[in-house]
Amino acid sequence: MEFNVNSPVLFLLAGIIVAIVLAQSLWFLVKAWRRGREIGMPMEKLRRIAIGTAIFTIAPATAIVISVITLSKKLGIPLPWMRLSVVGAITYETPAAANALDAMGLEWAKVTGLDATQYVTVAAVMTMGIMVGIWLVPVIGKKLIGGMINLEKRDKKWGEIFSASLFLGMISAFLGYVFSDFSTVFRGDTSGLIAPLVMFVSAAMMGVCALGMKLFNWKWMNDYALPISLLAGMASAIPITAWLG
Repeated sequence: MEFNVNSPVLFLLAGIIVAIVLAQSLWFLVKAWRRGREIGMPMEKLRRIAIGTAIFTIAPATAIVISVITLSKKLGIPLPWMRLSVVGAITYETPAAANALDAMGLEWAKVTGLDATQYVTVAAVMTMGIMVGIWLVPVIGKKLIGGMINLEKRDKKWGEIFSASLFLGMISAFLGYVFSDFSTVFRGDTSGLIAPLVMFVSAAMMGVCALGMKLFNWKWMNDYALPISLLAGMASAIPITAWLG
């Protein structure tokens, strides 16, 4: 039987995992609601908090849906749906899948279908790789946060520099992925400019959102800046790719 990345069995397995995550969310919602009533919070305030929270989950949910659609062309729907519903982000899932395919001698941009072995390898890399962070949190998280707090108490300036350095280190890893093919430009292949230009469009749109918040006090933009920037970058990729090949 030919392997299918959108097999009903895969949908069933992914659906079970997503259902467990939703059940956990519902359990914590009920616990939080009951706790709010125990400490005397007014019913109207609880409703307002619940409605506000539900509305503001639309923005990150939009980014997740976009990510699932982006990955589904190569990996099908069940795997991206399951990964991004539990612990995942497109900024990790795509490089992880691309690196797994590269190790098997395949190129992400040219893959049109995966066999069972390739699919399992990609799923294992995407899943096991991100779980390292989950394992490390209880092991080093408390000591790391404690060290950063102590550093800020001794010297607030150096504490802020250290925090900014950690963030920039993470961003640098993704910048390396964006500019990994830039050297092709020097060989006459302009396709290496596609990823940097798409990133520039996304960054410019994020800047526009920031200006909107600052100049017009659009506080709601804080929650929608990410999906807006993602959509702008993805939309720009179409004409940029057509232009540069």
